[in-house]
Amino acid sequence: MVGLFQRDITVAVLSSGSAGNCTYVSDGRAGVLIDCGISTRRILARMDGLGIGDWPIDAVLITHEHSDHIGSSRVLAKALRKRQGKAVPFFMTRGTDEGAHPNSRPEGIEYVESGVPFRVRHLLVEAFTVPHDVLDPVAYKVGVGDVNVAVITDLGRPTALVARKMRDCDVLVLEYNHDLVQLMDGAYPWHLKQRIRSNHGHLSNQQASNLLVSGMGPRLKYLALAHLSEENNTPDKALASARAALAASNWYDVDVFVATQNGMTEPIRIKTNVW
Repeated sequence: MVGLFQRDITVAVLSSGSAGNCTYVSDGRAGVLIDCGISTRRILARMDGLGIGDWPIDAVLITHEHSDHIGSSRVLAKALRKRQGKAVPFFMTRGTDEGAHPNSRPEGIEYVESGVPFRVRHLLVEAFTVPHDVLDPVAYKVGVGDVNVAVITDLGRPTALVARKMRDCDVLVLEYNHDLVQLMDGAYPWHLKQRIRSNHGHLSNQQASNLLVSGMGPRLKYLALAHLSEENNTPDKALASARAALAASNWYDVDVFVATQNGMTEPIRIKTNVW
């Protein structure tokens, strides 16, 4: 009889921001990329730089069709086929496929539906709907043994569904896109400011902290602040907002850090129990 044993889970935010997003989740035996909005060369180079360059990429999970999330899909699909000897599936909603630029559409597309879990080898994946200004956007939760990881970015407002999906997570990669005052006082044109702060735009620091308070559960150990705007936010402002929200709720055991756009963020490593 096979018994219970522990295995390390690695969560590596390879890039996060308006110029490109990509996160890798793996236990060393199976792995997925969530989004591929930076070049294939940079994805693979950053994995190499973290010492995980030879780890498997069994699927790519695409959240929506904006180029900073899907941009390298076509090239990446070809590179992974050559690297691994077989086509790697790219999971996305039908709406994302319909909205994607032809130059970004990869081979091997498989459709997902919000709320319908599926497996990538022994990883349990669930897509869930978020409010953003595209055809059918989703966020993803990945379960490995008894550890759950969620990557939640590109949403204009907190929702009860998103909060509910967060509650059993051990690791959260959560959007802290902008400081509202900095956005409104900044140089962006009015129409872009209105788009960002709309219900289908991006979360402000305060909105993200409100979502954190309503959605975090007792298992949360790591929080990566993601998709920060270089023009309309600062790491210090995002960190101050998140830490104040955690302190106000008497949560002091959560490791909080900012995921970066232009360099590798030190990976999160957490143990999971598996059979």
